[in-house]
Amino acid sequence: MSMSKKVLVINCGSSSLKYQFIDMANELVLAKGLCERVGMDKSFARQTRGDEEPLIINVDMKDHNDAITQVIELLRDKDNGVISDIGEITAVGHRVVHGAEQFSDSTIIDGKVLDGIKDCIEIAPLHNPPNIIGIEACMQLLPGTPNIAVFDTAFHQTMPQRAYLYALPYDYYEKYGIRKYGFHGTSHRYVASRAAEMLGRPLEALKIVTCHLGNGSSICAVDGGKSVETSMGYTPLDGLMMGTRCGSIDPAVVTWIMDHEKIGTDDVNDLMNKKSGMIGVTGVSSDFRDITNAMRGGNARAKLGIEMFTYQVKKYIGQYAAAMGGIDAVVLTAGVGENVAHVRMGIVGGLEFMGIEVDGDKNEAVAGRDIDISTPGAKVRTLVIATNEELAIARDTVRLLQ
Repeated sequence: MSMSKKVLVINCGSSSLKYQFIDMANELVLAKGLCERVGMDKSFARQTRGDEEPLIINVDMKDHNDAITQVIELLRDKDNGVISDIGEITAVGHRVVHGAEQFSDSTIIDGKVLDGIKDCIEIAPLHNPPNIIGIEACMQLLPGTPNIAVFDTAFHQTMPQRAYLYALPYDYYEKYGIRKYGFHGTSHRYVASRAAEMLGRPLEALKIVTCHLGNGSSICAVDGGKSVETSMGYTPLDGLMMGTRCGSIDPAVVTWIMDHEKIGTDDVNDLMNKKSGMIGVTGVSSDFRDITNAMRGGNARAKLGIEMFTYQVKKYIGQYAAAMGGIDAVVLTAGVGENVAHVRMGIVGGLEFMGIEVDGDKNEAVAGRDIDISTPGAKVRTLVIATNEELAIARDTVRLLQ
C-alpha cells in the first residue's frame, strides 16, 4: 500500500449522509457526495469528482448501513470512482455532535469510546444516534480500518466553569450534566487557525470572535486558540435566532406558552426548534436568500428578521470582546457569513468605535475565497473565511493515526 493517506470523512444526519474523500498528501478532495432521504422513499445518492458534473443515482437505502455500502460502491465504481480497492481508505473520520464532558479532543474509536458516545444520546437525541449508526456501519463494512470521532463539543471543553455553568441548583449539574456545551466547535477551531494564518500572527497571541452563521448559528470567543465562551448551550437551541430556532428567550415564556396553548413538552420543543427563528419572524422562509428577496420586494417582516439577526450577532461580538478583554479579529463564516454581503454589513457596521471598519467594495466583492474585508487602517480585522469542517476532521484523523 502506498504511503498516501486517504481519509473518508462522514457526517451522518437523521436521514442523510454527507461525505468527502480526501487525499491528505495534498489535502485534495478526490470525491464528495451526499445520500439523501435515507430510510424514506425516493432515496438517492449524489457524488462529484473534482469539478465534473455530479453523478446522481436513485437507489433504495433503508438505513445508514445501506448508505455507507452505497458510498463505498461509488468510491470504487470503475467508471466514476476514485479508488480500485477499499484498502485505499486509510481511515474514516466521523463528525459526532455531542461528546459531553467525556471528550475534550478527537479520539480513535474503540468499544469504550462508542459506549461513551452512546451515553451522550440523552442530551443529543436527534444527532448522536445517526452518528453512532454511521460509525457501526463503517466498523462492519471496513473491518480493520481505523475510525476517528471528531466532536462538535470538544473545542469548547476549554471554557471555564464561570462560563459554562447555569445558575440552577448545582446538583442538576452533578446529577444530569446540565451545563453549556456549545457546538460547531470543529468549524470555530478551523476558522480561528485560518485567521491566524491570514494575519501572519501566532494563534496563541490573538483574541478572535468567530461567527458561524448558517441555518444553525453560533458565536465563539477564541482567546489564544482556546474557546472561552460560546453562544449555543446545553443544546443547539440557545444563543442566536437561527433559520428555524428561536435562540435565547426568557425561559418563563416556554411555560406560559405551554399553559395558554395547552401543549406538552414535545410540541413546545418542536415550536422552538422548527417553527421559530427566521421562519417564525418573517413568515417567508428559513433561507436568507428567500428572505433577502422578500425584503428587497418591500416585505417588512423579512426586513425585521434580518435586522433582529444582525443586531443579535453585533451584541455578541461586543460581549465576547469584553469577556476576552480585547479583540484582534472578527471572522464571518458558514452559509450566511460567507455569502450574504448585506448581512455581514449589518453585523459589523456601527462597530467602528471598537476598531472594526469594513471596506464596502471589498465586502460586496467576496466570492468564495478567504478575504480580509477591513479598511487598511482598521485596528481590528474582519475576515470572511470559508469553513471546512471536513478538512478539519480529516486533519484530526491523520494527527491521531500518527
